[in-house]
Amino acid sequence: MPSSVSLSEIRPFAASKPQAWLDTIIKGDCVAALEALPAASVDVIFADPPYNLQLGGDLTRPDQSTVDAVNDHWDQFASFEAYDAFTRAWLLACRRVLKPNGTIWVIGSYHNIFRVGASLQDLGFWLLNDVIWRKTNPMPNFRGRRFQNAHETMIWASRDENAKGYTFNYEAMKAANDDVQMRSDWLFPICTGGERLKDEAGRKVHPTQKPEALLARVLMASSKPGDVILDPFFGTGTTGAVARRLGRHFVGVEREQNYIDAARARIDAVEPLGQVELTVMTGKRAEPRVAFNVLLEAGLIRPGQVLHDARRRFSAIVRADGTLVSDGKAGSIHKVGALVQGFDACNGWTFWHHETEDGLKPIDDLRAIMRAEMAAAG
Repeated sequence: MPSSVSLSEIRPFAASKPQAWLDTIIKGDCVAALEALPAASVDVIFADPPYNLQLGGDLTRPDQSTVDAVNDHWDQFASFEAYDAFTRAWLLACRRVLKPNGTIWVIGSYHNIFRVGASLQDLGFWLLNDVIWRKTNPMPNFRGRRFQNAHETMIWASRDENAKGYTFNYEAMKAANDDVQMRSDWLFPICTGGERLKDEAGRKVHPTQKPEALLARVLMASSKPGDVILDPFFGTGTTGAVARRLGRHFVGVEREQNYIDAARARIDAVEPLGQVELTVMTGKRAEPRVAFNVLLEAGLIRPGQVLHDARRRFSAIVRADGTLVSDGKAGSIHKVGALVQGFDACNGWTFWHHETEDGLKPIDDLRAIMRAEMAAAG
Protein backbone atom coordinates (compact mmCIF):
# COMPACT_ATOMS: atom_id res chain seq x y z
CA MET A 1 0.00 0.00 0.00
CA PRO A 2 1.31 3.51 -0.74
CA SER A 3 2.74 5.65 2.02
CA SER A 4 3.61 9.32 2.02
CA VAL A 5 6.76 10.99 3.29
CA SER A 6 7.74 14.62 3.67
CA LEU A 7 10.77 16.34 2.18
CA SER A 8 12.40 16.43 5.62
CA GLU A 9 12.14 12.64 5.74
CA ILE A 10 13.01 11.68 2.18
CA ARG A 11 16.80 12.26 2.22
CA PRO A 12 17.69 9.95 5.13
CA PHE A 13 14.86 7.67 4.07
CA ALA A 14 16.33 7.21 0.57
CA ALA A 15 19.91 6.97 1.84
CA SER A 16 19.33 4.36 4.53
CA LYS A 17 16.96 2.16 2.52
CA PRO A 18 17.70 2.59 -1.21
CA GLN A 19 14.47 0.92 -2.40
CA ALA A 20 12.20 2.11 0.39
CA TRP A 21 11.04 5.13 -1.61
CA LEU A 22 9.28 2.87 -4.11
CA ASP A 23 5.47 3.01 -4.11
CA THR A 24 5.42 6.18 -2.01
CA ILE A 25 4.04 9.69 -2.39
CA ILE A 26 6.56 12.37 -1.45
CA LYS A 27 4.99 15.57 -0.16
CA GLY A 28 6.75 18.71 -1.28
CA ASP A 29 8.20 20.60 -4.22
CA CYS A 30 9.02 18.28 -7.12
CA VAL A 31 12.54 19.64 -7.76
CA ALA A 32 13.65 19.33 -4.14
CA ALA A 33 12.07 15.89 -3.83
CA LEU A 34 13.70 14.54 -6.99
CA GLU A 35 17.11 15.79 -5.87
CA ALA A 36 16.77 13.43 -2.90
CA LEU A 37 16.16 10.35 -5.06
CA PRO A 38 19.01 8.18 -6.41
CA ALA A 39 20.37 9.10 -9.83
CA ALA A 40 19.33 6.89 -12.77
CA SER A 41 16.67 5.14 -10.69
CA VAL A 42 13.42 5.38 -12.69
CA ASP A 43 12.42 3.76 -15.98
CA VAL A 44 9.57 5.99 -17.16
CA ILE A 45 8.39 9.47 -16.19
CA PHE A 46 4.86 10.70 -16.82
CA ALA A 47 4.60 14.43 -16.17
CA ASP A 48 1.38 16.43 -16.17
CA PRO A 49 2.80 19.86 -15.19
CA PRO A 50 0.82 23.06 -14.65
CA TYR A 51 -0.40 24.31 -18.02
CA ASN A 52 -0.09 28.04 -17.21
CA LEU A 53 -3.52 28.62 -18.75
CA GLN A 54 -3.36 32.42 -18.33
CA LEU A 55 -7.05 32.63 -17.53
CA GLY A 56 -8.27 36.16 -16.95
CA GLY A 57 -11.51 36.25 -14.99
CA ASP A 58 -14.35 33.74 -14.86
CA LEU A 59 -15.45 31.75 -17.89
CA THR A 60 -19.22 31.56 -18.36
CA ARG A 61 -21.59 29.49 -20.48
CA PRO A 62 -24.27 31.09 -22.71
CA ASP A 63 -26.74 30.74 -19.80
CA GLN A 64 -24.27 32.76 -17.65
CA SER A 65 -23.44 29.80 -15.40
CA THR A 66 -19.76 29.63 -14.41
CA VAL A 67 -17.50 27.02 -15.98
CA ASP A 68 -15.53 24.93 -13.48
CA ALA A 69 -12.17 25.93 -14.97
CA VAL A 70 -8.59 25.64 -13.72
CA ASN A 71 -7.90 28.67 -11.54
CA ASP A 72 -5.81 27.08 -8.79
CA HIS A 73 -2.72 28.84 -7.47
CA TRP A 74 -0.41 26.06 -8.69
CA ASP A 75 -1.30 26.88 -12.31
CA GLN A 76 -0.43 30.58 -12.05
CA PHE A 77 2.93 32.08 -13.06
CA ALA A 78 4.01 35.72 -13.21
CA SER A 79 5.35 35.50 -16.77
CA PHE A 80 6.41 33.16 -19.54
CA GLU A 81 9.99 33.61 -18.35
CA ALA A 82 9.00 32.37 -14.87
CA TYR A 83 7.21 29.39 -16.39
CA ASP A 84 10.22 28.54 -18.57
CA ALA A 85 12.55 28.67 -15.56
CA PHE A 86 10.19 26.38 -13.63
CA THR A 87 10.06 23.99 -16.61
CA ARG A 88 13.82 23.76 -16.99
CA ALA A 89 14.26 23.15 -13.26
CA TRP A 90 11.90 20.19 -13.05
CA LEU A 91 13.08 18.72 -16.35
CA LEU A 92 16.70 18.80 -15.19
CA ALA A 93 15.69 17.09 -11.95
CA CYS A 94 13.82 14.44 -13.94
CA ARG A 95 16.74 13.88 -16.29
CA ARG A 96 19.04 13.13 -13.36
CA VAL A 97 16.82 10.36 -11.96
CA LEU A 98 15.93 8.87 -15.36
CA LYS A 99 17.86 5.74 -16.33
CA PRO A 100 20.04 6.06 -19.47
CA ASN A 101 17.52 3.94 -21.42
CA GLY A 102 14.47 5.50 -19.76
CA THR A 103 11.85 7.71 -21.38
CA ILE A 104 9.69 10.66 -20.36
CA TRP A 105 6.14 11.60 -21.31
CA VAL A 106 4.92 15.17 -20.87
CA ILE A 107 1.30 16.14 -21.50
CA GLY A 108 0.07 19.66 -22.10
CA SER A 109 -2.20 21.99 -24.04
CA TYR A 110 -1.41 24.65 -26.61
CA HIS A 111 -0.73 27.03 -23.70
CA ASN A 112 2.46 25.27 -22.63
CA ILE A 113 3.42 22.19 -24.64
CA PHE A 114 5.49 24.07 -27.24
CA ARG A 115 7.51 25.80 -24.54
CA VAL A 116 8.03 22.45 -22.78
CA GLY A 117 9.10 20.83 -26.06
CA ALA A 118 11.72 23.50 -26.67
CA SER A 119 13.09 23.03 -23.14
CA LEU A 120 13.25 19.26 -23.62
CA GLN A 121 15.38 19.69 -26.73
CA ASP A 122 17.54 22.40 -25.16
CA LEU A 123 18.33 20.08 -22.23
CA GLY A 124 19.41 17.18 -24.43
CA PHE A 125 16.32 14.97 -24.45
CA TRP A 126 15.59 13.27 -27.78
CA LEU A 127 12.00 13.52 -29.05
CA LEU A 128 10.54 10.17 -30.16
CA ASN A 129 6.90 11.06 -30.84
CA ASP A 130 4.26 13.64 -30.22
CA VAL A 131 1.01 11.85 -29.45
CA ILE A 132 -2.35 13.55 -29.77
CA TRP A 133 -5.01 12.67 -27.22
CA ARG A 134 -8.30 13.33 -29.03
CA LYS A 135 -11.16 13.79 -26.58
CA THR A 136 -14.48 12.20 -27.45
CA ASN A 137 -16.30 14.64 -25.17
CA PRO A 138 -14.32 17.91 -25.03
CA MET A 139 -15.57 21.08 -23.40
CA PRO A 140 -17.30 23.40 -25.91
CA ASN A 141 -15.87 26.78 -26.83
CA PHE A 142 -18.56 28.82 -25.10
CA ARG A 143 -17.61 32.19 -26.54
CA GLY A 144 -17.60 30.97 -30.12
CA ARG A 145 -14.45 32.90 -30.96
CA ARG A 146 -12.13 29.93 -31.57
CA PHE A 147 -12.21 26.31 -32.68
CA GLN A 148 -13.32 23.85 -30.03
CA ASN A 149 -10.17 22.71 -28.23
CA ALA A 150 -10.63 18.94 -28.56
CA HIS A 151 -7.16 17.54 -27.90
CA GLU A 152 -4.05 17.62 -25.76
CA THR A 153 -0.52 16.79 -26.85
CA MET A 154 1.90 14.35 -25.24
CA ILE A 155 5.61 14.45 -26.01
CA TRP A 156 7.49 11.16 -25.66
CA ALA A 157 11.27 11.51 -25.41
CA SER A 158 14.33 9.47 -24.52
CA ARG A 159 17.00 10.72 -22.14
CA ASP A 160 19.33 11.60 -25.02
CA GLU A 161 19.94 10.97 -28.70
CA ASN A 162 22.03 7.84 -28.08
CA ALA A 163 19.49 6.06 -25.85
CA LYS A 164 18.80 3.11 -28.17
CA GLY A 165 17.63 0.56 -25.61
CA TYR A 166 14.43 2.27 -24.46
CA THR A 167 11.29 0.16 -24.06
CA PHE A 168 8.68 0.24 -26.78
CA ASN A 169 6.29 -2.71 -26.81
CA TYR A 170 5.66 -2.48 -30.53
CA GLU A 171 4.24 -5.97 -31.02
CA ALA A 172 1.81 -5.57 -28.11
CA MET A 173 0.58 -2.21 -29.37
CA LYS A 174 0.13 -3.57 -32.88
CA ALA A 175 -1.74 -6.67 -31.68
CA ALA A 176 -4.04 -4.53 -29.53
CA ASN A 177 -4.80 -2.40 -32.58
CA ASP A 178 -6.14 -5.28 -34.73
CA ASP A 179 -2.63 -6.10 -36.02
CA VAL A 180 -2.20 -2.62 -37.48
CA GLN A 181 0.58 -0.28 -36.31
CA MET A 182 -0.57 1.90 -33.42
CA ARG A 183 -0.96 5.48 -34.59
CA SER A 184 0.05 8.63 -32.75
CA ASP A 185 -3.52 9.93 -32.41
CA TRP A 186 -5.36 8.30 -29.51
CA LEU A 187 -9.10 8.64 -28.92
CA PHE A 188 -10.25 8.62 -25.27
CA PRO A 189 -13.00 10.41 -23.34
CA ILE A 190 -12.08 12.88 -20.63
CA CYS A 191 -12.33 11.64 -17.05
CA THR A 192 -16.03 11.46 -16.10
CA GLY A 193 -18.50 9.29 -14.24
CA GLY A 194 -17.43 7.02 -11.41
CA GLU A 195 -13.74 7.45 -12.25
CA ARG A 196 -13.86 11.18 -11.52
CA LEU A 197 -12.95 11.80 -7.87
CA LYS A 198 -15.29 14.17 -6.04
CA ASP A 199 -15.45 15.55 -2.52
CA GLU A 200 -18.38 15.30 -0.11
CA ALA A 201 -20.00 18.32 -1.73
CA GLY A 202 -19.86 16.70 -5.18
CA ARG A 203 -17.08 18.97 -6.46
CA LYS A 204 -14.12 17.69 -8.45
CA VAL A 205 -11.18 16.88 -6.21
CA HIS A 206 -8.77 17.82 -9.02
CA PRO A 207 -9.68 19.96 -12.05
CA THR A 208 -7.47 18.13 -14.58
CA GLN A 209 -7.70 14.46 -13.54
CA LYS A 210 -6.55 12.32 -16.47
CA PRO A 211 -8.42 9.17 -17.58
CA GLU A 212 -6.88 5.89 -16.48
CA ALA A 213 -7.22 4.50 -20.02
CA LEU A 214 -4.78 7.12 -21.28
CA LEU A 215 -2.17 6.25 -18.63
CA ALA A 216 -2.69 2.53 -19.21
CA ARG A 217 -1.74 2.89 -22.87
CA VAL A 218 1.29 5.02 -22.00
CA LEU A 219 2.58 2.43 -19.52
CA MET A 220 1.72 -0.59 -21.64
CA ALA A 221 3.54 0.96 -24.58
CA SER A 222 6.72 2.12 -22.86
CA SER A 223 7.33 0.04 -19.73
CA LYS A 224 7.52 -3.52 -18.42
CA PRO A 225 6.18 -5.15 -15.26
CA GLY A 226 8.45 -4.28 -12.36
CA ASP A 227 9.59 -0.97 -13.88
CA VAL A 228 9.62 2.20 -11.78
CA ILE A 229 7.26 4.96 -12.92
CA LEU A 230 7.77 8.51 -11.65
CA ASP A 231 5.08 11.19 -11.66
CA PRO A 232 6.49 14.53 -10.42
CA PHE A 233 3.01 16.16 -10.43
CA PHE A 234 1.09 13.30 -8.85
CA GLY A 235 -2.26 15.01 -8.23
CA THR A 236 -4.89 12.46 -7.24
CA GLY A 237 -2.73 9.51 -8.26
CA THR A 238 -3.90 8.34 -11.67
CA THR A 239 -0.34 7.27 -12.56
CA GLY A 240 0.06 5.40 -9.27
CA ALA A 241 -3.30 3.62 -9.56
CA VAL A 242 -2.60 2.45 -13.11
CA ALA A 243 0.99 1.48 -12.27
CA ARG A 244 -0.16 -0.64 -9.34
CA ARG A 245 -2.82 -2.40 -11.42
CA LEU A 246 -0.27 -3.12 -14.18
CA GLY A 247 2.43 -4.51 -11.88
CA ARG A 248 4.75 -1.48 -12.03
CA HIS A 249 6.27 0.42 -9.11
CA PHE A 250 5.59 4.12 -8.77
CA VAL A 251 6.85 7.17 -6.94
CA GLY A 252 4.83 10.37 -6.90
CA VAL A 253 5.56 13.92 -5.80
CA GLU A 254 2.74 16.21 -4.70
CA ARG A 255 2.49 19.44 -2.68
CA GLU A 256 -1.22 19.49 -1.83
CA GLN A 257 -2.28 17.32 1.13
CA ASN A 258 -5.88 16.90 -0.06
CA TYR A 259 -4.60 15.45 -3.34
CA ILE A 260 -2.28 13.10 -1.46
CA ASP A 261 -5.11 11.88 0.75
CA ALA A 262 -7.30 11.19 -2.28
CA ALA A 263 -4.47 9.43 -4.12
CA ARG A 264 -3.63 7.15 -1.19
CA ALA A 265 -7.23 6.04 -0.76
CA ARG A 266 -7.56 5.49 -4.50
CA ILE A 267 -4.39 3.42 -4.85
CA ASP A 268 -5.17 1.37 -1.72
CA ALA A 269 -8.33 0.16 -3.46
CA VAL A 270 -6.51 -1.10 -6.58
CA GLU A 271 -6.11 -4.86 -7.10
CA PRO A 272 -2.98 -5.67 -9.15
CA LEU A 273 -3.41 -7.93 -12.18
CA GLY A 274 -1.81 -11.38 -12.21
CA GLN A 275 1.27 -12.59 -14.05
CA VAL A 276 -0.67 -14.06 -16.96
CA GLU A 277 -2.55 -10.83 -17.61
CA LEU A 278 0.62 -8.75 -17.34
CA THR A 279 2.81 -10.76 -19.73
CA VAL A 280 3.87 -8.42 -22.53
CA MET A 281 3.70 -9.71 -26.11
CA THR A 282 7.07 -9.44 -27.86
CA GLY A 283 8.34 -10.07 -31.38
CA LYS A 284 11.53 -11.71 -32.60
CA ARG A 285 13.41 -8.43 -32.31
CA ALA A 286 13.07 -8.67 -28.54
CA GLU A 287 14.34 -12.25 -28.37
CA PRO A 288 17.99 -13.08 -27.62
CA ARG A 289 20.25 -13.33 -30.68
CA VAL A 290 21.25 -16.88 -31.64
CA ALA A 291 23.89 -17.28 -34.37
CA PHE A 292 23.92 -20.34 -36.64
CA ASN A 293 27.24 -21.58 -35.22
CA VAL A 294 25.58 -21.79 -31.78
CA LEU A 295 23.46 -24.64 -33.17
CA LEU A 296 26.65 -26.48 -34.13
CA GLU A 297 28.21 -25.92 -30.75
CA ALA A 298 25.06 -27.29 -29.08
CA GLY A 299 24.98 -30.35 -31.36
CA LEU A 300 21.62 -29.48 -32.90
CA ILE A 301 23.32 -29.21 -36.31
CA ARG A 302 26.49 -31.15 -37.25
CA PRO A 303 29.23 -30.46 -39.81
CA GLY A 304 28.54 -32.34 -43.03
CA GLN A 305 24.79 -32.28 -42.52
CA VAL A 306 22.74 -31.49 -45.64
CA LEU A 307 20.09 -28.81 -45.49
CA HIS A 308 17.31 -28.32 -48.05
CA ASP A 309 14.72 -25.73 -48.93
CA ALA A 310 11.10 -26.68 -48.18
CA ARG A 311 10.51 -28.10 -51.71
CA ARG A 312 13.93 -29.81 -51.99
CA ARG A 313 14.91 -27.76 -55.00
CA PHE A 314 18.18 -26.68 -53.38
CA SER A 315 20.58 -28.28 -50.92
CA ALA A 316 23.68 -27.15 -49.02
CA ILE A 317 26.30 -28.78 -46.82
CA VAL A 318 27.05 -27.42 -43.35
CA ARG A 319 30.74 -26.70 -42.80
CA ALA A 320 32.53 -26.83 -39.45
CA ASP A 321 32.97 -23.05 -39.33
CA GLY A 322 29.20 -22.45 -39.44
CA THR A 323 29.00 -21.57 -43.13
CA LEU A 324 27.21 -23.42 -45.95
CA VAL A 325 28.40 -24.52 -49.38
CA SER A 326 26.19 -25.32 -52.36
CA ASP A 327 27.51 -25.91 -55.91
CA GLY A 328 30.62 -23.86 -55.15
CA LYS A 329 28.67 -21.03 -53.55
CA ALA A 330 29.75 -20.50 -49.93
CA GLY A 331 28.80 -18.15 -47.13
CA SER A 332 26.29 -17.65 -44.33
CA ILE A 333 22.89 -19.33 -44.27
CA HIS A 334 21.42 -16.09 -45.58
CA LYS A 335 23.99 -15.45 -48.31
CA VAL A 336 23.89 -18.99 -49.72
CA GLY A 337 20.09 -19.01 -49.59
CA ALA A 338 20.04 -15.84 -51.66
CA LEU A 339 22.72 -17.05 -54.13
CA VAL A 340 21.05 -20.36 -54.98
CA GLN A 341 17.78 -18.54 -55.72
CA GLY A 342 19.38 -15.64 -57.57
CA PHE A 343 18.01 -13.17 -55.04
CA ASP A 344 19.65 -10.20 -53.35
CA ALA A 345 18.61 -11.31 -49.86
CA CYS A 346 17.17 -14.28 -48.03
CA ASN A 347 16.14 -15.22 -44.50
CA GLY A 348 18.19 -18.38 -44.10
CA TRP A 349 16.43 -19.35 -40.87
CA THR A 350 13.13 -19.94 -42.64
CA PHE A 351 14.56 -20.96 -46.05
CA TRP A 352 16.80 -23.83 -44.95
CA HIS A 353 15.28 -27.01 -43.48
CA HIS A 354 16.71 -30.07 -41.73
CA GLU A 355 15.55 -33.68 -41.88
CA THR A 356 13.41 -35.03 -39.02
CA GLU A 357 11.28 -38.15 -38.51
CA ASP A 358 8.29 -36.00 -39.45
CA GLY A 359 9.90 -34.63 -42.60
CA LEU A 360 11.61 -31.31 -43.26
CA LYS A 361 11.51 -28.68 -40.55
CA PRO A 362 12.94 -25.13 -40.73
CA ILE A 363 16.18 -24.60 -38.85
CA ASP A 364 14.40 -21.71 -37.14
CA ASP A 365 12.78 -24.40 -34.96
CA LEU A 366 16.25 -25.30 -33.66
CA ARG A 367 16.93 -21.64 -32.91
CA ALA A 368 13.70 -21.57 -30.87
CA ILE A 369 15.01 -24.51 -28.82
CA MET A 370 18.19 -22.63 -28.05
CA ARG A 371 16.26 -19.51 -27.05
CA ALA A 372 14.08 -21.55 -24.71
CA GLU A 373 17.16 -23.04 -23.07
CA MET A 374 18.71 -19.58 -22.71
CA ALA A 375 15.53 -18.26 -21.11
CA ALA A 376 15.40 -21.18 -18.67
CA ALA A 377 19.06 -20.66 -17.74
CA GLY A 378 18.39 -16.96 -17.21
